[in-house]
Amino acid sequence: MWAAQQPADKRLFGTRYDDTELLGKLVTRDPAWPAVGAGMHVANGAAFGAVYSALRPLLPGPPVARAVTLALVENFGSWGAVSLVDRFHPARKELEPLSGNVRALAAATWRHALFGVLLGVIERRLNPAEEAEPLEVPVSSNGHGSIEHAAVSVEHD
Repeated sequence: MWAAQQPADKRLFGTRYDDTELLGKLVTRDPAWPAVGAGMHVANGAAFGAVYSALRPLLPGPPVARAVTLALVENFGSWGAVSLVDRFHPARKELEPLSGNVRALAAATWRHALFGVLLGVIERRLNPAEEAEPLEVPVSSNGHGSIEHAAVSVEHD
């Protein structure tokens, strides 16, 4: 979905920023960079999905909302590194500068939101509703939990 829509969002947001190019040209500058970049991007998405799966029981809300939220947190958290890309990327002279580039940030945000929606929809379809709910953690009004859950039964002979 991401790869199919990226050319359209580049036109829509008026940017040359391309995830495949950024990743692929980090590794190689030969004609294989599009395939390498696409493979790296798919691997990154799979890694994100694995992290999301591990965090899912701890996150509140419906699947789509929590997946989009986590994807946007990752987007804005990693966007801080664009100045390093502009300065140190091996193909930096061929890439659109990203620091202060609002159009590129908008495209990246759109792509991450779209990925989050897709991930949330997949989660909702694969997991029964009762499994999709976060674990309930017993807490008292003081925020430290309930003593009933801390007490242990001791048997006396």
